[in-house]
Order: sequence, then C-alpha cells, then structure tokens
Amino acid sequence: MKSLQDYTTVIRPDNNGTFVAYIPAISGCHAWGQTPDEARTELVYVFEMIQEEYEEQGRSLPKDVELVNNLF
Repeated sequence: MKSLQDYTTVIRPDNNGTFVAYIPAISGCHAWGQTPDEARTELVYVFEMIQEEYEEQGRSLPKDVELVNNLF
C-alpha cells in the first residue's frame, strides 16, 4: 500500500493569503491552510480519504509524477 511519502507534494501560497498543498499525481488530492504546515496536515487527511475510496473500489493509487520546472 502506498503512503503519502511515496508522492511528490507541492505546497505554495494561494491568491488569498493562504497555502495550498496538493499531490499532482492524484486528482482531487489538495488541501488549504493558513500556514504551509496546516495545509500539509490537512493534506494527510485528504490523502487518507482518497486512499480509502480507491481501496473500496478495488483500484490502486496512481504512480507518482515527476515535476519539471520550465523557467525560461
């Protein structure tokens, strides 16, 4: 069984002064918080719910993705 540590996690400032944390490989796996740590903590709960849904449906979580920074 995969864990949150098996995935690339992105945490960035959002437009409204909060922070968003998400896993690019898993659609819908994102959370917000007032601080980066709060967003990361909320992401743990979201990941666990999504993981449970996948298990109930007999599906495997997707593979991680590699992020590429395309700064010019």
